[in-house]
Amino acid sequence: MVTAGAARVLTLLATIVRVVCSIIAGLIVIHAVFVLFEANPANLLVEFTAGVRDTFGWFTKNLFAPSDPKIAEAINDGLAALIWVVVGSLVSKLLVRAAPASKAKA
Repeated sequence: MVTAGAARVLTLLATIVRVVCSIIAGLIVIHAVFVLFEANPANLLVEFTAGVRDTFGWFTKNLFAPSDPKIAEAINDGLAALIWVVVGSLVSKLLVRAAPASKAKA
């Protein structure tokens, strides 16, 4: 049945979107923790999370500027992570709603 296959594909796609957005958000939060606790910026893991933050969280960079730069970075990172989770959830729900309803056999 074509509609059942399409529903499965859209449901799978929704799951992938939700997981990818959650992973991006998680890496951005880890970067915020590294900044707060003054992790070594030359460390490979810290560099990786900073790259993820710069690539996927650029839209909140320097959005808020409290006097403490560590707090500023944590707030801006947290906001970027929150946006990724919310957008991922919304897109996922839209994909599930777009999936054709399966017809019950009588």
